[in-house]
Amino acid sequence: MSRKTARQQQRLANRITHDTARARAATADSFQNFAARVGLGAQNQASQAGYGFDFVSRNRIQMEAVYRSSWIAGMAVDVVAMDMTRAGVEIQSDMSPQDMDKLNRGLERLQIWNKLCDNVKWSRLYGGSIAVMLVDGQRPDTPLRLDSIGKGQFKGLLVLDRWLVQPSLEDLVTEYGPDLGKPKFYTVVADAQALVNQRIHYSRVIRLEGVSLPYWQRIAENGWGQSVLERLWDRLVAFDSTTQGTAQLVYKAHLRTYKVDKLRELIATGGRAFEALTRQIDLIRQYQSNEGMTLMDASDEFEAHQYSFSGLSDVLLQFGQQLSGALQIPLVRLFGQSPAGLNSSGDSDLRTYYDNVAAWQDRDLRHGMSTLLQVLARSELGRPMPDGWDFQFRPLWQLSDTEKADIGSKDTDSVVKAYDAQLIGRATALKELRQSSQTTGLWTNITDEDIEEAEDEPPPGALEDMPDAIPDSGQEETQPAKQS
Repeated sequence: MSRKTARQQQRLANRITHDTARARAATADSFQNFAARVGLGAQNQASQAGYGFDFVSRNRIQMEAVYRSSWIAGMAVDVVAMDMTRAGVEIQSDMSPQDMDKLNRGLERLQIWNKLCDNVKWSRLYGGSIAVMLVDGQRPDTPLRLDSIGKGQFKGLLVLDRWLVQPSLEDLVTEYGPDLGKPKFYTVVADAQALVNQRIHYSRVIRLEGVSLPYWQRIAENGWGQSVLERLWDRLVAFDSTTQGTAQLVYKAHLRTYKVDKLRELIATGGRAFEALTRQIDLIRQYQSNEGMTLMDASDEFEAHQYSFSGLSDVLLQFGQQLSGALQIPLVRLFGQSPAGLNSSGDSDLRTYYDNVAAWQDRDLRHGMSTLLQVLARSELGRPMPDGWDFQFRPLWQLSDTEKADIGSKDTDSVVKAYDAQLIGRATALKELRQSSQTTGLWTNITDEDIEEAEDEPPPGALEDMPDAIPDSGQEETQPAKQS
């Protein structure tokens, strides 16, 4: 071996050692076996994998096509929106029941929950949407003035998706708060159904985003988020492709073959011989049934081949489970089927999903719903909400009649024991029983008058602590006669 060849081999060895060390240093946080080419960065097929941008949220026509044509895409968009708005809210305040009923009737009359449902839907489909609070007598491009809202001025909500408004990307909110850095105005495009070419102040809208994005990606989307369908686009295509491919296999589930001796010669010859062959095939197709028979020449052969569908259901189930996991919607809610296993009813999955819905409600709807209820109170009642008011979204999980009866019995026993032990008064006991009626449905007939009458009664044990008290019998107590 010459010195030149030795130096070349040494340089090659040093280069390989350097490249190996560099590769190991670049991927020191994972496992590699370079001899077996196992692990990322070990020159295998997995090392060439990566992630790219789909940007399907920017294609409005594509989003509308998949929403209209794919039922699973429609469910992915609609289910969460309907569950977030179907139970309503429970207002916690000391206002009278009559005022509470007026607020609830106002929510129903103005179809507030239907509009909020649409707002959540289009934000999930397109990546962003706003619901504009329509207040008669106030310009939409001015900040919302709650104190100037009079009775009957609130006219409901107008839902506009991200493609119907143009946010002010250079004029942003500078006041500290949850809206800091977001667009200050939204200009309605000419194709919208109302408020055409008008500017809307951010304080008048309930803004929702489908999937929130990092800062630079949000800038690329005109300040909006992305569609919930973009993350699972490949899984959605795989599910629909597998479903359609399985449906196509049904046409090939029963294949029949018919072997004819010297078929090529018959086709090449043509004439009456070929016509006789085609007529024979037509007769076989016509009379071949469960009760018919196949009549053919002794040298011909007829065979039937059946296709096995085993394994396809497992493949479809796996794709469905991936979609369910990506959307955080259980199979029993998304597909209407119970999962396999010990808990075949899927109750635990539904409970977890309802907890997630409650978290989404607090994150996305609480801020806008708080402003909306203040606007509604001034419009329906003619006055603001009382001090200390609050609201909670009603839980989606509904108790059975047996569970309600059991909880009601235990709550009643606890209140009665506390009252008998003179720990609480009769008015407090009635309040506790009526408050538990929201869960159990019992004691709903306890009125405010019953509670007010109970508050006028003396506290428990008050008479026992006053031995010199004169009973109020309406007559003077007579003294017993002295005996001589």
